[in-house]
Amino acid sequence: MTPDTARHPRAFVAPLVATLLTLPMAAVAFFFVGLSPMACDSCGDAAGDRFDASYDVAFAAFGFGLLVVLAVLLAAWALPWQRRYAAARVWFAVAAPAAVVLDFVVFNGLVEWP
Repeated sequence: MTPDTARHPRAFVAPLVATLLTLPMAAVAFFFVGLSPMACDSCGDAAGDRFDASYDVAFAAFGFGLLVVLAVLLAAWALPWQRRYAAARVWFAVAAPAAVVLDFVVFNGLVEWP
């Protein structure tokens, strides 16, 4: 076996840390996204309609973003545990929590807040 194809003994560390960071971050983001319709409880008709329309689009985009986060996290776990895939595994592991933050920022940008 060449050094690149040998099994990496600590290949699980980056995906594990990413999972321990990403899943709670996604849960907290989903909690705040779920509470955000209450921001417009006392809005007038026009402002409420604009908020509701933008929230529907933003929530769909947020849900799709969470699917992307899940795919990136699964990619970090699914890469073969060989040394030659170590860099890619770390990049996927770093990208997963960053994607949660980006997803939340995109959601906030899409909503027309009152």
